[in-house]
Amino acid sequence: MSEKQPSFSIKNWSQDDQPREKLLYKGKATLSDAELVAILIGSGSREESAVELCKRILASVDNNLSALGKLSIKQLMEFKGIGEAKAVTIVAALELGRRRRGEEALEQKKITSSTSVFELMQPIIGELPHEEFWIIYMNNSNKVIQKNQLSKGGITGTLVDVRLALKTAIEVGAVGLILAHNHPSGTLKPSQADKQITQKLKIAGESLDIKVLDHLIITEKAYFSFADENLI
Repeated sequence: MSEKQPSFSIKNWSQDDQPREKLLYKGKATLSDAELVAILIGSGSREESAVELCKRILASVDNNLSALGKLSIKQLMEFKGIGEAKAVTIVAALELGRRRRGEEALEQKKITSSTSVFELMQPIIGELPHEEFWIIYMNNSNKVIQKNQLSKGGITGTLVDVRLALKTAIEVGAVGLILAHNHPSGTLKPSQADKQITQKLKIAGESLDIKVLDHLIITEKAYFSFADENLI
């Protein structure tokens, strides 16, 4: 007679150990990252609970949620117990979190420093595998009117249309511009091309009384400000 295998289902745990119940009765802040992800996937496999499975997934990215958000559906499905539906759920939830960060930064609306520009733009371009060039259009109170992607390039660079940038500035009534682009390589050192386009936009804007206030190079965790370094 074979010995009955123990059940790893969360349903068989004490209520204090069940993530959904823990969230309901103790609050979301009491849950670990693994428990929160376990709520998303709902169940694990025959060999391990949803929480144990999520601990294993998080351990593979050094318990870094930002790194988890970069995993593809295919990569997540390599973990036993994660099918397509669960992988899609995890990717969707982390994308919502990334977008929420961007919206929270936008709610501030007023740009007060290079740090506030980084907080606004990092969720949008900080983790991209390709380069994008954006412009933040502002009024005379340094409040954001809108932000636009001016161009999208490959892994090594992107093209910038100065005329289009200033055309939009005139249309929205902007008096100040902040330039921002990402370096997928992670380097914060401005290239000669970065310096040239900054100067080109600055000179073109001056003829229209539109000031280029800063240019940020953004990576996943840091930034370089032309204004902070007195390069603009």
